[in-house]
Amino acid sequence: MIYTVYVLKCRDGSLYTGITTDLKRRLRQHALGKASKYTRAKLPVRCVYTEPRRNESSAKKRECAIKALSRAQKLLLVRRRDDGN
Repeated sequence: MIYTVYVLKCRDGSLYTGITTDLKRRLRQHALGKASKYTRAKLPVRCVYTEPRRNESSAKKRECAIKALSRAQKLLLVRRRDDGN
């Protein structure tokens, strides 16, 4: 099963990182305010980064690594993905 690590940009400019096996469904849940308490109060949200992973363990490790980054580092990660690097 493929897992996706994703980063959302919230209405207030904050960034939220999560993992899912069904990105489309999870984004819909976030949009409806049914995914997490954090994003529920900061709608709307926009997906700004995705990264596929082969298994849950790898996805959780990557999620933790991204969450440990500073805001500037997370924005650089998003920017690099947008630039194709």
